[in-house]
Amino acid sequence: MPTGILGKKIGMTRVFDADGTAIPVTVVHAGPCVVVQRKTTETDGYEAVQVGFEDKKRGRTNSPMTGHFASANRPNVKPKRHLREFGLLPDEELEVGDEVRVDMFEVGQIVDVTGTSKGKGFAGVMKRLGYRGGKASHGSKVHRTPQSAGATDAARVFKNTGRPGQLGNKRVTIRGLKVVRVDAERNLLLIKGHVPGANGGLLCIKARAIG
Repeated sequence: MPTGILGKKIGMTRVFDADGTAIPVTVVHAGPCVVVQRKTTETDGYEAVQVGFEDKKRGRTNSPMTGHFASANRPNVKPKRHLREFGLLPDEELEVGDEVRVDMFEVGQIVDVTGTSKGKGFAGVMKRLGYRGGKASHGSKVHRTPQSAGATDAARVFKNTGRPGQLGNKRVTIRGLKVVRVDAERNLLLIKGHVPGANGGLLCIKARAIG
């Protein structure tokens, strides 16, 4: 099987283990994904598969992508809304048109989850970067501003200087999460803890490489 799968975040809930301990989990609707393209060492220099997730209307698919899906020459390879590429596990042979389902994961397996974090709009440096800020005493005119921008004789602002700006809406990966349950019938994956993004956001779940 490939090293990962695509899914959508449904929300958070909790489950109980055999000892009655409550475990906070994120419910993910993962797959089924279909293999759209097969990358090989002979043609591309590496072994991987491109998988598609969530059907898309043909009328909303542009000509280049329509040709890309048509080149698969498989009846079940229809236009997909999301495409991602995953490496293959050793000794695995997947062909175009094969399905990747949630049962590729096992309970207790460690995964890395990637998504787009929630956008929080424009924020100052104290909220965005954790700056301490100035004095809060009466008379101080510098409270939550970023204060100095660096040397004055440089006549410019140096790169990577903390400034106010957009907070969130970035690609974020949370590593080392544990799979709590796998519901193959409903294509659900329960992952311990929180994952990036809002409910309904696209997630990329990758199996942690051993070693």
